Amino acid sequence: MKRKLLLIAFMIQYSFLVQAQKEVSVFPKTYWSSGGEWIFSGGTVDGYNNVVRWAPVINLQNFLNFDQSKNFGWFTGTNLRNVGFIFDESSSIRKKVRSYNLGIPIGIKIGDLNRQFFFAGYELEWAFNYRERTFRDERRIDRFNVWFSDRVNLWQSSVFAGMTLPGGTSIKVKYYPTEFFNRNFTATDPDTGTSFRPFENYQANVLFISLSFNVFKAGKLSLWDN
Repeated sequence: MKRKLLLIAFMIQYSFLVQAQKEVSVFPKTYWSSGGEWIFSGGTVDGYNNVVRWAPVINLQNFLNFDQSKNFGWFTGTNLRNVGFIFDESSSIRKKVRSYNLGIPIGIKIGDLNRQFFFAGYELEWAFNYRERTFRDERRIDRFNVWFSDRVNLWQSSVFAGMTLPGGTSIKVKYYPTEFFNRNFTATDPDTGTSFRPFENYQANVLFISLSFNVFKAGKLSLWDN
């Protein structure tokens, strides 16, 4: 009888130990995470009216996370992002401009990393494709797309801060201290052959708010499982 009681007690104790080991996370913890991004952006163009621009595609985020504890971690990665804004050049002319950027972020995470936390950081981005569309009285009159264009600053710095909510949704605010346009860019008028600088008077900095979903959630492929 005593042996049976000892065996039962041992099995109960062993089950508690196994369960405790499952609940304890081992740090540091390193893993990949990824997700999309819905961007609501504007450009602080001095002297011109701005319109909010919604860009749900193509925005891809891939983060390499280094969680040092349950409450602190940092991350880097590679991002592909659709960055742009809309502004009224006059009462009848509207411009829609954007660039596709490839970025490398570096940031920190503070809070409950399994539920809700704050994050902030810096990102260096390379603008490799530029598109511009012009509308007169809501009808498109011009459109062009240029790879590696000198119309924009190819290397753009940005800073960001945000928070992740318990359901996995992340909200982020991002600002680009680097001006969007290269104001020294020189073009040639095809009719007169004269040179001019189309963006000389456009001091434009992009600011956006974005939503992401489960972007910091560990994927199936971790560097190692803890």
